[in-house]
Amino acid sequence: MLKVLPGAPRAGLHAIYGYARTVDELGDSFPGDRTAALHAFAADLDRIWAGEEPDHPVLRRLRRVVQDHNLEPDPFRRLILANLQDQTVTRYQTFEDLAGYCRLSADPVGRMVLGVFGVNDPETERLSDLVCTALQLVEHWQDVAEDRRAGRIYLPLDDLATYGVPESDLDQPTASAALRELMTFETDRAARLLDEGAAIVGRLHGWARLSVAGFVAGGQATVRALRRPGGDVLSHQARPSKADTLRLLLKAVAR
Repeated sequence: MLKVLPGAPRAGLHAIYGYARTVDELGDSFPGDRTAALHAFAADLDRIWAGEEPDHPVLRRLRRVVQDHNLEPDPFRRLILANLQDQTVTRYQTFEDLAGYCRLSADPVGRMVLGVFGVNDPETERLSDLVCTALQLVEHWQDVAEDRRAGRIYLPLDDLATYGVPESDLDQPTASAALRELMTFETDRAARLLDEGAAIVGRLHGWARLSVAGFVAGGQATVRALRRPGGDVLSHQARPSKADTLRLLLKAVAR
């Protein structure tokens, strides 16, 4: 999607994705003290809004984008907070707890993207948050087995209890009937958020409309991929096809 954008927004989105990827790498795979590394990166980030030159090359590229588009620091800081939370939190008791994590780990990216396109109104931002939370949820549902191996469970513990799914079920090669039922419920819940948030496409124009429609279509295609195996996220890799994503993108843009 980025390849078709003109130079200015493409450079801005590249800088944002580079920033998000770097924060995730510090939180997930930094070989030393990850908490200390994230705090140091946060201090370097703050130099941008202090009118100083950051040390990290990713932040130096980001500084130009922040200045060009007058971006606020809060979304960038929230991504770091999400990764700091990852260092100590491996379970979420309720869906609202998980949604709170998504407000740190996912919603800020949508706000950054809107900022690059100069979009700044409360309703569009609300719809963006719905889309981003939904995208984060379906990514978690794709990676249930992988996250379990890493010692993490993003399925709300209250939902596991409601559906009678012990944590040990997540270690099996195939999903139990109870887990399949739970995953169908969680996928449908994410899909409802995505469907509501999809109205954002109609509020945007030009390259912003195409870019955000691409995110929405990718999420919708992932929902379809999750539904195909009937909730068995342990033995099937739920990955959307490019053809499915393209069809949904064209549909979203044409509305």
